[in-house]
Amino acid sequence: MLIFLHTYLLFHQLQANGENTVCRMMEDPKYPLLSKDGDINIGALFSIHSIETLSSFEFTEKPQLLSCTSVNLRDFRMAQIMTFAIEEINKSETLLPNVSIGYRIYDTCGSRLTSMNSTMALMNGQELEVGDKCNGQALIPVHAIIGESESSATVILSRATGPFKIPVISHSATCECLSNRKAYPSFFRTIASDYHQSRALAYIVKHFGWSWVGAVNTDNDYGNNGMAIFLNTAQEEGICIEYSVKFYRTEPEKLQKAVDIIKQSTAKVIVAFLTSFEMNILLEQLNIQNITGLQMIGVEAWITAEKLITPNSFRVLGGSLGFSVRKIDIEGFSDYVVNAFWETALPCSQKDKHSTQGHLNCNKYQDLLVFQNYNEDVPEHRYSSNVYKAVYAVSYALHSLLNCKEKEGCEKGLTIQPQQVVDALKMVNFTVKFGDRVWFDSTGGAVAQYEVVNWQQDSDGSIQFKAVGYYDASLPPDQRFVLYTENIVWAGGQLEKPRSVCSESCPPGTRKAVQKGRPVCCYDCIPCADGEISNETDSNNCMQCPGEYWSNAEKNKCVLKAVEFLSFTEVMGIVLFFFSLFGVGITVLVTVLFYSKKDTPIVKANNSELSFLLLFSLTLCFLCSLTFIGRPTEWSCMLRHTAFGITFVLCISCVLGKTIVVLMAFKATLPGSNVMKWFGPVQQRLSVLAFTLIQVLICVLWLTISPPFPYKNMKYYKEKIILECSLGSIVGFWAVLGYIGLLALLCFILAFLARTLPDNFNEAKYITFSMLIFCAVWITFIPAYVSSPGKFTVAVEIFAILASSFGLLFCIFAPKCYIILFKHEQNSKQHLLGKTQKKSY
Repeated sequence: MLIFLHTYLLFHQLQANGENTVCRMMEDPKYPLLSKDGDINIGALFSIHSIETLSSFEFTEKPQLLSCTSVNLRDFRMAQIMTFAIEEINKSETLLPNVSIGYRIYDTCGSRLTSMNSTMALMNGQELEVGDKCNGQALIPVHAIIGESESSATVILSRATGPFKIPVISHSATCECLSNRKAYPSFFRTIASDYHQSRALAYIVKHFGWSWVGAVNTDNDYGNNGMAIFLNTAQEEGICIEYSVKFYRTEPEKLQKAVDIIKQSTAKVIVAFLTSFEMNILLEQLNIQNITGLQMIGVEAWITAEKLITPNSFRVLGGSLGFSVRKIDIEGFSDYVVNAFWETALPCSQKDKHSTQGHLNCNKYQDLLVFQNYNEDVPEHRYSSNVYKAVYAVSYALHSLLNCKEKEGCEKGLTIQPQQVVDALKMVNFTVKFGDRVWFDSTGGAVAQYEVVNWQQDSDGSIQFKAVGYYDASLPPDQRFVLYTENIVWAGGQLEKPRSVCSESCPPGTRKAVQKGRPVCCYDCIPCADGEISNETDSNNCMQCPGEYWSNAEKNKCVLKAVEFLSFTEVMGIVLFFFSLFGVGITVLVTVLFYSKKDTPIVKANNSELSFLLLFSLTLCFLCSLTFIGRPTEWSCMLRHTAFGITFVLCISCVLGKTIVVLMAFKATLPGSNVMKWFGPVQQRLSVLAFTLIQVLICVLWLTISPPFPYKNMKYYKEKIILECSLGSIVGFWAVLGYIGLLALLCFILAFLARTLPDNFNEAKYITFSMLIFCAVWITFIPAYVSSPGKFTVAVEIFAILASSFGLLFCIFAPKCYIILFKHEQNSKQHLLGKTQKKSY
């Protein structure tokens, strides 16, 4: 209990001492470069000078204040446009009619150290003592801060002011990292985030067909975040990155490495996401090593930077393309920078520049006074309008917070906290005098609106930034990006667009095959396989042609497959057609010969009626082979097989009848034989008719159940279609063929049995030979028919028909014709009856 009481008394004493402590600065306050007091003050940080001179830190005496040299004219113009806008607002009778706006503009000298020091000065104010007590109730001296120019410096500024809820409005900090509202809840900007610019860089590369590019960026928040978005978008768009290197202004080793990589690379296009400072030192190295002819794609930070224009810079940067902030001519500003500014904003005039005003030394403005009568650069400055919008955005926020009315004025007695200004900025929506609408999106940024500029050289040798297109994210997607390609001058001043690809485009008829271990943009062009096509350039895959189509020779188009069948116009068809007609002709001649000699003994002895029927059936056999030639149709397919089956059965039936007649005739010569009355002419006709009708019945059943039909056979050849007759029912086909074989076998057996009969009456030996040829042909036909592809199957079938028909014709009728024509003495009844010699086979 005693310990608790002692501790309570100790803390009470410390609190009492703290309340009596006076809040006092430990160092002299830092004063702004330009300032003006008002009812409400706006702070600003600009790098009006670019080089900072550091004092020696020997710790033997108090360090002197840092000094800055080398005027950065761009940021000086931004400070001037800020004072110009504030003067306009203070004169306005509608925006803040009875409230004056003051400003405190600090020069950061491009130094992070000075920037942080200036930030603290803006938040602390210039009073040496706040009051009697450090109770944390002191008001922030400024209600908003405009700045900084670079993203990395703006990140530091926003993190420092964030806990105090002071709104920061940047005019040129574009890093996407600043869009994080959790990390930077009080940050705003009147320029678009790099999210849009980075993606637009990928779109411009894609638009010009460059699939193989290099990338280099500043190694800071601005460059790293912007390049990361570009690389992701490039991957989505199918763009390959040969290399991606980064460096910072204080890292000469990394700079040299980047230059070496650029020199050795094959990419002709470089996306440079650099600040103007890094671009300047990279330009120097590229000039030293004579690296030219590369198409540079730049960002707003350097693409229109005047300091990059040197006598040798066009050798490297000529033809560069990039996005820049739009140029806007602000009415009255050009006159202001040479007149009113020097009278109202600058503490020292030209005449009394060596005098002092309180604690300010006018000598530090001496380098600025050089620009007192110079305003030729004003139209070229692209960020001035963003500063102008930022000042007006704060004024409109204050207008709403102070309940300003046009005639009644504003409520001046209200205490405005920084968080209130942050909330009011989120709601502003107004249009400035040059027509731009100002509002902030959910990330605190503005709508992306860029000009596409091109480095071009005029006839007098001067370098101009020519507008060749635009990107406007407020427009519909198909209208956002517009390029006027005909107005572009390319790298090195060339008029022809450079090519930057890892591999040349694959023409139609080929496909891309990615090279192992390399990016997808590096590939080989592989010809499409047979039956596949690609009808586009750089096709990833070949397309299979539909079933009845095949690829042409170039493999870029599917054409109808050639339809193949045995036609009358090809050599094989002509030869078979000739032999068919030749067979018909020979058969007709034999028929004519037999008819003219029908009364001779040899014709009569060989059963003239069956002989004429056999000759007729042979004629049909020769003719039916013609149905196999020509384009198969539904009718021709049914006709060819049925005609073949019926005519051959008719033919074999006649031969079988003649064989039986020979046997019966011999039996009839035996004493007491009465055989011929059982196989006379009527029985012969009926037997032929019966045998034939059986085949007709088989064919009718075949045609009824599953008839043959035209069929496009695509199995034998991939590149062509075999148009053939499908058998329909395989059983029907082999039934027809089997029945013919059965009759032929029966005929052969009977003829073979009759071979020993007397010669005068013996026609059996010729029938035996004919059947032997017939069976040999058709037995050979089966494997040949099964194994022959396409139209050769039909040719084999026609050959079998012709061969067996010629075998029957010549074996049966050639000997008789020989006797009729050349052996008249043997064509007599006496000779036929007198011949008794017997021969064996």
